[in-house]
Amino acid sequence: MDAPADTDDFLVLFGDDSESRAQLLNDDTGRPVLRMGGYMTARGTVIDERVWTVRESVQHGNRLRLRLGRSLP
Repeated sequence: MDAPADTDDFLVLFGDDSESRAQLLNDDTGRPVLRMGGYMTARGTVIDERVWTVRESVQHGNRLRLRLGRSLP
């Protein structure tokens, strides 16, 4: 995932033009996680909020490249 490097709260635009608010946070152990807010796809499917582990984060200029891991329960 490509994200802005200067903020921990940003908008994610999906391929079907639906969008969701995302927050880059730390869990209780200090590991980075990405909280993706709930949203509705262009076809009307409701997607609940999810939290994903962040396996890797690399900054390139003013952008972050995030490699997400598994979704947390």
